[in-house]
Amino acid sequence: MSVPAEKKQPAVARRGRRGGTTASRGHILEAARRLFAEHGFEGTSLRQVARSAGVDPAMIHHFFKGKDELFALSVELPANPEEVLAGVEDSRPGERAELIVRAVLRLWESPAQPSLVAFLRGTVGSKAKTALLRETVTRAIINRIMAGVPGTKEEVALRGDLVATQMVGLMMVRYVVRLEPLASAPPEDVVRLVAPNVQRYLTGDLS
Repeated sequence: MSVPAEKKQPAVARRGRRGGTTASRGHILEAARRLFAEHGFEGTSLRQVARSAGVDPAMIHHFFKGKDELFALSVELPANPEEVLAGVEDSRPGERAELIVRAVLRLWESPAQPSLVAFLRGTVGSKAKTALLRETVTRAIINRIMAGVPGTKEEVALRGDLVATQMVGLMMVRYVVRLEPLASAPPEDVVRLVAPNVQRYLTGDLS
């Protein structure tokens, strides 16, 4: 009499955290993008991102150098603000406006222009992308260009916002909407016309 063979049990899928795959990296970025949009940079921890993505916190360090890089990649910036504004925060506040305008024009006149235009257009109508852009502008851009500017915290913040209105307006009008004659004006003319306003917002009398 033969002994019946043991029935093979169907494989049970393991539950829990994901392994270190390319898909895991995508899940981390997706979770980070959502959490940064909801809670901002300071209000989001790597543990929260890992928990939302279903991965071990160590997996984030496997794919990313840290929270700053994760934020930059989740926002999908076409350029690195640190590289674009290199040298600006080390300059004297009273002589900084021209450097800022030149840095912005240099970036937008580069081959990265199509990606930058697409990025700005992509933020319009999207609350999540707008929140990420606001966080990026505050952390990576305004904080750098306002470094060392004298005044109370509230005054410096207001000055930074005013500088942003000039630079974002310049980018939109010259490169996205392309209003003439500003769209085709020589960069040197743009610097000459815009920098004085930026300098007033940085260090001038606001009364």
